[in-house]
Amino acid sequence: MSYRKICPPQPQPVQDVLCINTEKVYDWIVNEANFDLNITDEDLPNGITCDDFDSEDVTCTVIPAEVDPIEVINVEDRDFVIDGTEIELQIVTIRKNFVVIINFPTDNGNGDVELEIEFSRSEQVVLCAPEGTEIDVTYTELDCFIVSFDCELGDTDEDDTFDALISVRLCQSIQSVYPVTLEIEADYCLPREPLAVGPCPRPVRPEQCPVLFPVGSNASQNRNDASAYDYTEAPPEPEEPQLEVEQPEEVDDNQNEQSE
Repeated sequence: MSYRKICPPQPQPVQDVLCINTEKVYDWIVNEANFDLNITDEDLPNGITCDDFDSEDVTCTVIPAEVDPIEVINVEDRDFVIDGTEIELQIVTIRKNFVVIINFPTDNGNGDVELEIEFSRSEQVVLCAPEGTEIDVTYTELDCFIVSFDCELGDTDEDDTFDALISVRLCQSIQSVYPVTLEIEADYCLPREPLAVGPCPRPVRPEQCPVLFPVGSNASQNRNDASAYDYTEAPPEPEEPQLEVEQPEEVDDNQNEQSE
């Protein structure tokens, strides 16, 4: 006999005063940025030449740099008038560091060969970012595509090089935040009810091929003997042969008496 442990009923939510660490958002913007990356006289990766790939098949991928992807270069106070009210905001200069990965699909047996190139772009944004706040940048979309690609053959002393124009598009969320400790009154979270897995599915037989098999099926007979028979109805029964039997002639008794 098997026993199943029954979970105790879940307690009702309890409201309490909580002290939590979180971040206060002082300002928040979402914007889109597009820029071009112009690469000139760049050496091809080792082991491939211009003849090893088709320029139209070259693709790219862009990712944030692993080290210092975001750097705040400068924060400058500036007075603004917004809706008739004078307010001090900050012009924040942000440098974003990226790595573009160029993929060369070769046909010389080396497969796909990648080349990583680091680059940076800077921009200025207006935020409410007083001293002590931090700048948090999150990319919601980051992609690139190759606008043009030209490969140039080198001579005996120089390797093959290429020129490329790459367009980069990014959507970013920029916030100025500051760590705070808050006292709040809230309900403790409780787990939700589990979802039922459901019963085992009923067995289902595979679909048959009546057009092909079994032979006795209507669809199979129509396919094989459609020109000879119509088996949508039962075939007619053969007629029995009619035998002609010679019957003896009838003799009239009156005629026999007169002849006597």
